[in-house]
Parts: sequence; C-alpha cells; structure tokens
Amino acid sequence: MEVFAEGAYPADAPRCAVTIGVYDGVHLGHRHVLARLHEVAADRGLPTAVVTFDPHPASVVAPTRAPLLLSSVERRLELLAVLGIDRCVVVGFDELVATEPPAGFVERVLVGQLRAEAVVVGENFRFGHDRAGDVALLRAIAPTGGFEVEPVPLDAAGGEPISSSRIRARLADGDVAAAATLLGRPHELEGTVVRGDGRGRALGFPTANLAVDAGLVIPSAGIYAGTWTRPSGEARTAAISVGHRPTFYEHAELLVEAHLCDFDADLYGERGRLAFVARLRGEQKFDTVDDLVAQIARDVDASIAILRH
Repeated sequence: MEVFAEGAYPADAPRCAVTIGVYDGVHLGHRHVLARLHEVAADRGLPTAVVTFDPHPASVVAPTRAPLLLSSVERRLELLAVLGIDRCVVVGFDELVATEPPAGFVERVLVGQLRAEAVVVGENFRFGHDRAGDVALLRAIAPTGGFEVEPVPLDAAGGEPISSSRIRARLADGDVAAAATLLGRPHELEGTVVRGDGRGRALGFPTANLAVDAGLVIPSAGIYAGTWTRPSGEARTAAISVGHRPTFYEHAELLVEAHLCDFDADLYGERGRLAFVARLRGEQKFDTVDDLVAQIARDVDASIAILRH
C-alpha cells in the first residue's frame, strides 16, 4: 500500500474509489465498509484509497473528551494494507482542518487531489467543521465533483452497531474476548520493554515490563492470557498482568507486564506488540508471597492452555 501525506498525492495518479474516516482499530464495522469499497472499485476498474486522519480529530476539537485509541496510526496503516487497500492519504488534523467547511474539504481533498470517482462511506458518516458534513452533502456536491456516493448500512453485532466506542467500553470492563469479537482480532498494545523492579524474576516468573505507547487503550486491571510478538514476527504465549501490584505496594502506578512462557531472553529496549486474548481473573492482593507465586503458576498454565487452542 502506498501512503501519502495530505498534499503529496501524485498529480498523475489514476482516479479512485475512496472512503474517509479515522478507522481507529480497523474493526469489523470498518471492514464492512472497506469490503464494499473493494466491490465498487472492482466494478469500475479503480484502485482503492482511504483518507484518514492523524491525530484523532477529537484530540484537536475537544481534547478533554478525546478517546484513547485502539491502534496507533502505524498499526492502522498496517491493517489497511493487509486488507488490500491500494493507497492511503493521512491528513494531518489541526485547527485549520478542524474549521474547514465540509464542502471545502471535499473540493480540496477528494476532488482536487484524489480525483475520486466513487466515495463509499458508512450511512452515519459525518465530517468537517462542527461535523456538518454527511451523506446528503456528499450527494449534493457529487454532480459537480464528478463522483458518485454510496452509503453503506452499519454492520451490527448483538443488535448494536459495531463502533470504536463500543469496543473501548468492553476493554474498560476487561472483556477482551468481547472486544476481540468486534475488532476481528485481539486488542493489542504496542510499546518498548523497559526495566522494572525485578520482582517477577525474584518470584521465578520474569516479566517484560511494557512502556505502552501514549494514547492507547489499556484494558482494565486484571490478569490476561495473550501473546507477545517481537519485531521479527516471532510470537510467544504470555501471561499478562495489568495492575498496581497490591501484594507489594499501596499506591503503585499502573503497570503492564507479561511473563513470556518458556522464554527467558533479554528483551530490554525491544519494541513489540502485546495481544490480549482472554481475561483470567481480576487483580488480587495476596496474604503471602507463596500464595501469589502459586497463583501465578496457575495463570501461566491457563494461558498456555488457552493459546494452545
């Protein structure tokens, strides 16, 4: 997939079928729209294009209410590439873009730069200053803009539309299995392994302490089964702890750490991706260290059993 900053799209690129959105998480609702984009593009013999935004528009328009993200922009682009998107334009969202009238954005980006022939969006799509742009506005501009508009009905699960906010709510509850059902894959955290206080190793279960990339949604405190994927692509089963280590501390900061099963290499400074597959239990304060060690051993066994299937 070719990736362009807004304003750097090739002037000689062919016309395209395009969709617009943040696409945070590239979840199943997003994939529903992208699947229709592929169909429209194939019918017309066009390449596919996605216009997305970085940072998240809410971080500029309403920073105190801006959501934590399901994926970094880098991961978003990787996921779009896996889904076969041909081109992606990343619009740097700032105050100027935030105050741009919807029609101005369409003329400047969709018509002026991408020369869109077809625009495929969810039926509830909103954009532009004060979110005043919608499907009706796109259709009003379409005849002069030289493109057609196709709204896509929202994909639903359990009677509710699939949305990034719905997935964030499941993660806030620690229900990573439900989040994975809506995402189409386990929720992931990206970051770098940093040195901790060494307690895990002293207990016989060394952990990789993850400095999570800023802005990502961290599931609620608890113990989880999952995987750690290294830059090489090698994946390891992991027993993951998200919490404050109450057995040892009264008011410790939230820590994300993972014991990699049957693995004990030096990971300090290594970047990787931690995926949450299943919640094992809530965070607990144990009366003795021996009780904690016994429970960790059970958590490791449970993680191995879950990831074996």
